[in-house]
Amino acid sequence: MATNVHVAVCICTFNRPVFLRRLLEAIERQETASAFTFSVIVADNDAAQSARPVAEKFSDRSFKLIYCAEPRQNIALARNKALEHAQGDFVAFIDDDEFPATDWLQKLLAACDQYHADGALGPVRPHFESPPRPWIIRGRFCERPEYKTGRVMKWDECRTGSVLFRLEILDSLGERFKPEFGTGGEDKDFFMRLTERGRVFVWCNEAIAYETVPPSRCSRGYMLKRALLRGRNILKHPVGRLGLLGRSVVAVPLYSLALPALLLFGQHRFMRYSIKLCDHLGRLLAIVGVNPVRERQL
Repeated sequence: MATNVHVAVCICTFNRPVFLRRLLEAIERQETASAFTFSVIVADNDAAQSARPVAEKFSDRSFKLIYCAEPRQNIALARNKALEHAQGDFVAFIDDDEFPATDWLQKLLAACDQYHADGALGPVRPHFESPPRPWIIRGRFCERPEYKTGRVMKWDECRTGSVLFRLEILDSLGERFKPEFGTGGEDKDFFMRLTERGRVFVWCNEAIAYETVPPSRCSRGYMLKRALLRGRNILKHPVGRLGLLGRSVVAVPLYSLALPALLLFGQHRFMRYSIKLCDHLGRLLAIVGVNPVRERQL
């Protein structure tokens, strides 16, 4: 890896100053081994600019920080605003409720170099603010899939929670993140279009980040609303819509009938299939124009 490599770390944030401060502190501790430099771009998606005071406190740190605001409530527009200020060789995205290990950037860069990839993704593991209920741990509701390092990722397995990619791959993309995915799913669409152009993304299981899980996210209501929103957003993708809808037409009545019996097998199993039901139900409600969840859950 050349020693003049520069990474622009993009953070989109909305009204989470405490989380943002912890993330910036973790980024400041990134180990570079003098192999690369990095800067940070904070894109505030809050019209009240709640992130500005935190960003200003980091204006004189060891890395350059650029603060910008996108007042229109739309995660895709916020990501595009951050990319407007990105310079260098690589772009990294990490969510404002996450914080990385000290070698996070180092590991992602090494994976891109070793596997000659256009980008690399790493695991995001839960960090509970308080001990969750046993059924949440047993059902692994806050855990995400992890893979062997070097595995080539499919577009629908990619996301922007912890990712690094070469800035140059955006040149042929045209529109970067599409505003119609303003409540979520913008990253799936982004990676779908890039992989269609032959771009390759690999997994790096050593590039670890952690996601803060407050008690509010451990509620049944939060999980079910998030599933409804996820089901609605997935239909915005042009690939495989009819197949998804066909499966949902079959799945909704089957899961509805099975749920009472699943209670006998434990709360974790009941919730797992309740979430699946809401995923499918969200798709069907979207087709008939019913939107039970108006905003992305925080």
